[in-house]
Amino acid sequence: MSREDMCILGAGGHAKIVIATAESAGWNIVSVHDDDTEKQNKFILEHPVLGALSNARGVSHIAIGDNRRRRLIAERLSLEWKSLIHKSALVHASVTVGQGSLICAGAIVQPGAIIGEHVIINTGAVVEHDCVVGDFSHIAPRACVAGNVSIGPGCLIGVGAIVMPQITLGSWCVAGAGSVVTKNLDNEVKVAGVPAKVVR
Repeated sequence: MSREDMCILGAGGHAKIVIATAESAGWNIVSVHDDDTEKQNKFILEHPVLGALSNARGVSHIAIGDNRRRRLIAERLSLEWKSLIHKSALVHASVTVGQGSLICAGAIVQPGAIIGEHVIINTGAVVEHDCVVGDFSHIAPRACVAGNVSIGPGCLIGVGAIVMPQITLGSWCVAGAGSVVTKNLDNEVKVAGVPAKVVR
């Protein structure tokens, strides 16, 4: 494969966003792969789904929205993972983006932010200055992470949720859609509401 060629792993709804982002960034999608046999030998956005994930070769991106599944695939397969940044995203030059991460259309990532590996910064999400977003986390559409926030690995910040400045979230936390997180969270805590309260 040439530098411009890429395989997409996953053929669900999130894969459409990944494909659109990759194409906006100038990548040539040569194939899509999925372990679901019902999706194989079909097309997604005019791209063929050519068998299982293990058939992928070379430069690839995991187009799976579920954080734990994305981690399992990254650990299972030895491929060259590439990050994707949509041409309409605003990402400051000082931002660090780990391998395999995705920054979607209209997202804003401000100076000093550190984005881990296989992270999703979804459509229109905002990550403010000096934030750290851990590996395999997902900042959902229109979510806003204020300045100096630290988010552990595997977290989900739901659609339209807000994390207030200088908050620390442990690993695998979930902030429900529309919630406002005002306090630090331990590992594997789920919160919802305004202000957010623990629900699990």
